[in-house]
Amino acid sequence: MSNATARLDTHTRILDAAIKVVREKGYAATRVEDLCAAAQVTKGGFFHHFASKEDAAVAAARHWSAVTGGLFANAPYHAPEDPLERVLGYIDFRAAIIGGTTADFTCLAGTMAQEVHLTNPAIRDACADAIFDHAATLVADIAAAKAQRCPNADWSPESLAQFTQAALQGAFILAKAKGGPDVAREMVAHLRHYVELLYSQGAVVQATAQTGHAAD
Repeated sequence: MSNATARLDTHTRILDAAIKVVREKGYAATRVEDLCAAAQVTKGGFFHHFASKEDAAVAAARHWSAVTGGLFANAPYHAPEDPLERVLGYIDFRAAIIGGTTADFTCLAGTMAQEVHLTNPAIRDACADAIFDHAATLVADIAAAKAQRCPNADWSPESLAQFTQAALQGAFILAKAKGGPDVAREMVAHLRHYVELLYSQGAVVQATAQTGHAAD
């Protein structure tokens, strides 16, 4: 292994450790020593790569986006031709990956944003980028489904994409409060029902309006 490869490997191990430990303990309770132990690096090795715990947390939020971005980009919900099936498939996929302990399925960006949004703008902004950038990946399918079924509905694809993330983050909070995944799955099921209802009601309103115009 070359020196450059070894440095990259150490850097990535620290970021992976940050994701794991912060999801388990929270940002405030996580110490540099915890990250070093999880990544199996010395403190000197840690500070060779990151100036501080905050610096590592900002990088971890970006690493989280890259890792999860690959997971979602290759997920099966992209396959259906019908855009609404893709939207609902995304929600089903989110439900399917809820399992194990809360640290296994909750969101690093949401966890840190809840803790530091008033005290650490750098981490907060990195977490916001992670959450809103992921929401943006849903906009095209939501917009295509809206154009097919309810083009005149008074909501925007961007707002619905962001609402899915609000519902998911809320589900994760309830899971932490309950100490398990079941309640999170229930909340994601409600999210699915809401999205189905939103499109079906919009389609009914659209059809009623068209019928009214035809009668005129």
